[in-house]
Amino acid sequence: MQYDDLLKRVKDDRISFISYQFTDINGIVKSLDAPVGRLEEVLDHGIWFDGSSVEGFARIQESDMHLRVDPDTYSILPWSPDDFRRGRVLCDIYMQNGEPFAGDPRGVLKRSLKKLEDERGWVLEIGPEPEFYLFLRDGNEQMHPVPYDVGSYFDFSANDAAVRVRTELMSALGQMGLEVEIGHHESGLGQHEIDFHFADALHTADNVQTFKSAVKAIAARNGLIASFMPKPMLNAAGSGMHCHQSIRDTEGNNLFYSAGDPFKLSELAYGFIAGQLEHARGLSAILAPTVNSYKRLVPGYEAPVYIGWAEINRSALIRIPRTSSSNGKGVRIELRFPDPSANPYLAFNAMLAAGLDGVDRGIKPPDPLNHVNVYELDLDEREAMGIGSLPGSLQEALNAFEADEVLKRNMGEVLFSSFINARQAEWDDYRTSISDWEVKRYLETI
Repeated sequence: MQYDDLLKRVKDDRISFISYQFTDINGIVKSLDAPVGRLEEVLDHGIWFDGSSVEGFARIQESDMHLRVDPDTYSILPWSPDDFRRGRVLCDIYMQNGEPFAGDPRGVLKRSLKKLEDERGWVLEIGPEPEFYLFLRDGNEQMHPVPYDVGSYFDFSANDAAVRVRTELMSALGQMGLEVEIGHHESGLGQHEIDFHFADALHTADNVQTFKSAVKAIAARNGLIASFMPKPMLNAAGSGMHCHQSIRDTEGNNLFYSAGDPFKLSELAYGFIAGQLEHARGLSAILAPTVNSYKRLVPGYEAPVYIGWAEINRSALIRIPRTSSSNGKGVRIELRFPDPSANPYLAFNAMLAAGLDGVDRGIKPPDPLNHVNVYELDLDEREAMGIGSLPGSLQEALNAFEADEVLKRNMGEVLFSSFINARQAEWDDYRTSISDWEVKRYLETI
């Protein structure tokens, strides 16, 4: 979109304020708001802001940073009141010298995807499935969250208030430019999923951020809490963000498809699978980046724990979804261990680097785990089959990430340092905290 087109759309939409948004190292959306009358000036000159106040950004002695608008990301914020209608644009971050900021998660993904297209003629496409919970806001939700509904997988009731809220969410997302495919109740009480159409990885990452912001805003308007916490309740299903992936060429041909293969997968797809499996332990720090993520990644639920791939085994780390035999465009691989606490820009960038490493090195994936219930195998049996496991904690995942030179090099020194520092601080805070479980177990028994 050209600047003049953006100015016209904003006028036609009767926008009063513009939110200039970007994402920090933790995947949190940040915003600078201004009256719409400043938009033309901002388009021409950008906005200076204090980067030292944002997690993972500049040091205090070099804090001034520059936002530049990406006009293609404009959308209305449908929950804003008509008399103060608000629009939103995403921004790229630059240094004082005019160079792109190496610590901008969106910018890093943007540059990786441009390199992929310029050097190979390839486009990474991703279709995520972020899950979330709706909880009542009753004043005690931080300790004992109460689900908003008692539905289960695919449940529907014409009088179900959760259906109304989910419908409102889907409508808002459509107004913001997301092509919603389907929404449904998930298996947990109060748990939902809304899927939107796949797109190139940058637009998809933008859509994930838009999705999370919209879900939280619409839930709050209904007096609810929307949580993307991976495991918000004991003995309940965790929330994942399964990511369907494929690579196409610039003519739109699916390069993961091969008509003669039993799984309809090309050599490129097999290499991509092998690379992501080889780097899975290091990837986990980025795709499951919180202490709470490792309460979801445990045996006994559908979340994967063991490193392998399969066509029909939903406990596998990578699954090959079934498609129509004549639909080559639908062939893809589904990575199942990311969760919605991940920064989507960092996650997709790392997924691409891991997959390409497998392609470039000609790695072959192990045999698929079809018809194998890995959870029923003991440690010796898994080791004999060469089946590894994901880290069991955030600290273990960080150690694996620090040892993975491919992922470190791909993230870059600035982002790597900021990411490790932020995640290590979270782990240290968790490690030194005293939980209710510890008090209950030890206070009187020791």
